[in-house]
Amino acid sequence: MIVLRDVTLAYDRRPAVHHLSGRFETGSLTAIVGPNGAGKSTLLKAIAGALRPTEGSLDRGGLGARDIAYLPQQSSLDRSFPIDVVDTVAMGDWRRSKLFGAISGAALRRAQDALEAVGLAGFETRAIGTLSAGQFQRVLFARMLVQDAHLILLDEPFAAIDQRTTGDLLALIGRWHAERRTVIAVLHDLDQVRACFPDSLYLAREAVGWGPTASVLTPANQSRARAMAETWDPDAEICARGAA
Repeated sequence: MIVLRDVTLAYDRRPAVHHLSGRFETGSLTAIVGPNGAGKSTLLKAIAGALRPTEGSLDRGGLGARDIAYLPQQSSLDRSFPIDVVDTVAMGDWRRSKLFGAISGAALRRAQDALEAVGLAGFETRAIGTLSAGQFQRVLFARMLVQDAHLILLDEPFAAIDQRTTGDLLALIGRWHAERRTVIAVLHDLDQVRACFPDSLYLAREAVGWGPTASVLTPANQSRARAMAETWDPDAEICARGAA
């Protein structure tokens, strides 16, 4: 269980997420939605452990770095690095491998099995820089399969990829959910969220709604989130709420 208690996340003391409280249940499948600049990616970074709360507390239920698989937006990943597909996927096996050690035969077999699971059998020796956006995303999902983490964090995993790849990766997310892993994904397609994600957090720096998707993705919450986004002031004073 991931529990947030009055969490504020800030850059240069300017809140990106504001006094957020709630929890992601173990084994839940949750979409984080909201306007651009709503703090969705920031929240995911904090859950991953890459950003510490300015205020409040974030409890990961005893999960360490090895228990968390985090996939940032593709735009933040460097594909010019000279590495092939199978080695990229095998890097997900780092929990079982020695630091800077050679990749074992068992790790390579796990990587090959994962590539087959995402539909990329035969791509093992391709350089990652030669792949399409959809193929590269399949590679990253294969790496998470090898990592075998309890908590899976996905930041806009379907941006700029084709419909077939999206469908295949959604099926993989459904498999993780069936295995009782906790999956949290930042998404923009609300129809996709309604169809595939039982729970949602509607975020506009503050929580607009959090719970079963049908009760969160309502016209009223959409209007409220839009109104909150329109009144954001990047130069506003730091909120002193909770400091007293």
